[in-house]
Amino acid sequence: MKKRMKKITAIGMAVLMGMSVTACGAGDGAASQDTGETTGTPADSAVETTGNETETPADSDSDSGNKVITFWNTGTEGADKEMYELAINQFHEKSQSGYTIENIPTQNDKYKEKLVIAMSSGECPDMYSTWSGGPMNEYIDSGYAQPLDDLYEKYGLKERFMEGALEQASYNGQIYAVPVKNISIAGIYYNKDLFEQYNVSVPTTVSELEAACDTFLANGIIPFTLANGPKWTGSMYFQCLATRKGGIEPFQTAAAGDGSFEDECFVYAGKKIQEWVNKGYFPEGFNSMSSDDGQANAFFYTEEAAMYLTGSWATASFKTDSEDAGNDFYSKVGWFTFPAVDGSDADTSILCGTMGDQFISFNCTGDKLDVAFEFITYLSSDETIEHMVAAGQIPPIVGVDDMITDPVSKSIIDAANKASAVQLWYDQYLNPTVANAHLDGNQEVFGLTMTPEEANQKMQAAQAEYLSGK
Repeated sequence: MKKRMKKITAIGMAVLMGMSVTACGAGDGAASQDTGETTGTPADSAVETTGNETETPADSDSDSGNKVITFWNTGTEGADKEMYELAINQFHEKSQSGYTIENIPTQNDKYKEKLVIAMSSGECPDMYSTWSGGPMNEYIDSGYAQPLDDLYEKYGLKERFMEGALEQASYNGQIYAVPVKNISIAGIYYNKDLFEQYNVSVPTTVSELEAACDTFLANGIIPFTLANGPKWTGSMYFQCLATRKGGIEPFQTAAAGDGSFEDECFVYAGKKIQEWVNKGYFPEGFNSMSSDDGQANAFFYTEEAAMYLTGSWATASFKTDSEDAGNDFYSKVGWFTFPAVDGSDADTSILCGTMGDQFISFNCTGDKLDVAFEFITYLSSDETIEHMVAAGQIPPIVGVDDMITDPVSKSIIDAANKASAVQLWYDQYLNPTVANAHLDGNQEVFGLTMTPEEANQKMQAAQAEYLSGK
């Protein structure tokens, strides 16, 4: 790893505030192993390996004979772990570079903290996965990512990835990252058996969704499973409701400083969330539950909950967990896009999420950068892509539609292909401080300890402060 005496002011401030920004990641899945605590020490000494990695001395690089490329990511288990390991094995078998990849995976929410602290401490691995939007742009501005346009051309990968994915990997007209893992969009997974048992049809409007929820409640079934301890899980409800109420423009104008996060669509989203909390649509204690520990999944797997609003990365977790358990649960799973708000003319084809669940950036130059990018050719090889699709993932690769036969994944890719736009997760799009204000306020809205108006005012005030200092 290289050490640089740089500070990322906005991110460093957010760390001191206890920031936990950025939606989605290595899955909402079953319990993950703890593979990397952050202690606030410099990045190299903060890493705890899984026992299979080779430690690399800090500050060493290829110029001093170190031919190791350090790779941080969230692939601690399941399909994500298999994807990275498959690509790394291909690289080690076929590359003539003499380099090896040091794979250091860390559980999703711990990873976010570790990466932020590493950047703020002036240290960064050679290669790391992150999320598009505000945090990625901060890393780029601080010199922790390199422009990759020439390497995309050299290795012929520009035509390999979907255009929307490359757009989210770009900043100021240049490509700074490689989209990997998944087309990750918000949608509602549902238990088809429970819907059939209680004569519930897939809802197309919010009023129909609420009628379905009321039916399940009346029969002792939790309508939605949710673990909102990490906050970004609840943000999906807010974002989907606001987008279905007002479309994509209110958020875009508010983020640009031409509108306001106190717009009526954001008030509607918060009020609807509190209405659903008061009706009992979520599990008891949901606001303090952990998603990384699989608490939300548990209600869905045991059929105590009928629906699950989450990112489409969950398909792979559901499929793998069902196979590992030796049951037929996955065959009961269906998926639909968030329904329309009654009376709104907002475009219902708009989706919330990202065209690439994570994005790999590079903190190295010269030969090491070239070789690190060579690794990407194995991460996007036919062998790796076929493995990902079989596991239930939808990589942002051109032509992936033809490889998909799984009904759930087919529903997701069909929705993605029909979408007029994909709104990036709010907490990724926004500056970290503004995103943190949104996540904190929204969790309080779910907890009924703050009104929607108060939460929106808090978010708008953070945005105004950010814009004034920009």
